[in-house]
Amino acid sequence: MKKPIFILFLSILAIYLAKQASSCTIIAVGKKASNDGSVIVSHTDCGDNSRFKVMQGRKFSKGSLASVYWGLQDVRQPLDSMGKIIGYIPQVEQTYTYIRSAYSHINEFQLAIGESTMSQREELKIKREESKQIITIEQAQIFALERCKTAREALELITKLLDTYGFLPSCVDESDILAIADPNEVWILEVFSVGPGWEPGKGKPGAIWAAQRLPDDHATIIANWSIIKEINIKDKANFMASSNYMSAGIERGWYDPASGKPFVWQDVYSPLPREWATSRLWMFYSKYAPGIKDMPDRALKSPFDTQNPYIQYVEPLSLYPFSCIPAEKISVQDVMAMQRSTFDGTIYDMSKHPAYFIPDGKGGMKYSNMATPFPTRNLRELLGITWRRNVARGGYGMVAQLRSWLPNEIGGVYWVYLDNQAVGPYLPVYCGVQQMPESYAIFDPDQFDDASAKWTYDEVDNLLYLNWQEGFKIVKAEQAALEESFYSEMGLETDTFQAMLKEDRLKALQAITAKVEERATRNVETYRKLRKTLLTKFTNNRQGINFQ
Repeated sequence: MKKPIFILFLSILAIYLAKQASSCTIIAVGKKASNDGSVIVSHTDCGDNSRFKVMQGRKFSKGSLASVYWGLQDVRQPLDSMGKIIGYIPQVEQTYTYIRSAYSHINEFQLAIGESTMSQREELKIKREESKQIITIEQAQIFALERCKTAREALELITKLLDTYGFLPSCVDESDILAIADPNEVWILEVFSVGPGWEPGKGKPGAIWAAQRLPDDHATIIANWSIIKEINIKDKANFMASSNYMSAGIERGWYDPASGKPFVWQDVYSPLPREWATSRLWMFYSKYAPGIKDMPDRALKSPFDTQNPYIQYVEPLSLYPFSCIPAEKISVQDVMAMQRSTFDGTIYDMSKHPAYFIPDGKGGMKYSNMATPFPTRNLRELLGITWRRNVARGGYGMVAQLRSWLPNEIGGVYWVYLDNQAVGPYLPVYCGVQQMPESYAIFDPDQFDDASAKWTYDEVDNLLYLNWQEGFKIVKAEQAALEESFYSEMGLETDTFQAMLKEDRLKALQAITAKVEERATRNVETYRKLRKTLLTKFTNNRQGINFQ
């Protein structure tokens, strides 16, 4: 390959990966901010490795070593493979059961973790091949889920691993944020690299990190950007930080203690914010903290507003708080709705581009049935649509509902989705599940498989492009019916499962697993029928292909 072409290839790949890095959203809700007293934490991810597998807890002999892996997000490796071993840490004698995915989220004790990649200064970035750091954030999540029962335990373990073995970015050399939750509290952990040249065992921490506790009556959103501001390191109930959390910034000239200005973590370690981050912050806080002064008005008043740069304010990151007391209590359904957001009715709404308004043959204009909030790259190029970062998009994700008043086996509900969450359904998975449904464990991005739930939902998503506006109404009706039935049924079966757990735990776990399997089957079968409905109703033979 000629060098200029190779460099161009690397540039295109970097742009693609950067868009993947800027695509994970976390919403976290304290137990006094939710409508039912549960703690809620969520994560959207646009990666391909959306396969789920229950990893059973195991016993190990004293003195054993645990492998540290690279490639946990690689969908093209076998489901049972963890990737390439790049190091070892001491193993524990007993691990806990957790559900594995690209970013593993939840374990048997209702410990749940959401992840969002965030930007960091160029000077802090490192290359794996040139560095001795070995702990990726997804590996740290697995170790925490295997070894911890509470959010604080997980926070302390993860930060110790990062300090000792070094933080290794796995997403285009960028940093990471975790929302670590249990049924009682949520901690936000932000992690930056220390830059090139770090060596283990030299007495210097292998990461720059800070953590802040989410107040119980607060909620927050994380949109690929730092949200921690001033740190009160003496307040150990609400803050934790690495020993170098301030000195690393001082040494690089990013903060001057003699300036008299406060040390603002967010300002010191994050680059200037980008619109794909501030748009999501605006979406959340304009709804749940409408009293924020100088909140931009981004309501869509004309289709041309989507293209007008003169009305698109780029507000300072300082406008948005770490968290807020929400103007109204937040439910699991509310979080799902935000995960499905396409910025409908705002200047960021890609479905309202002027090109979608066409002559109606009567001297006026009409809205095209082809208008979609998910225009493909080819469609964007054809119509000149500016790409906007929706919350909803392909990949997979979850909402973890953590309920302290119920046994762990049913108290934790892991609501998962595959592919485009705006199109596909959520599946409620109890923490006590012993095996994930097979359809949720199968996915090969290079080969369609009718046994794969993700491919099924993706096929429906693709068929919508025949007539998005009319077809989406049909899909949303089926989606809503499925999820409403789950909410209703779960309310009725709680007492039954509690009684079974007291009487015969093994039998109860089998029943829980069977119920998750039955609901997964219902989801998949419903969408298989939707494929036929959409193709029959909107086949191109009815779209004027063969006649005028």
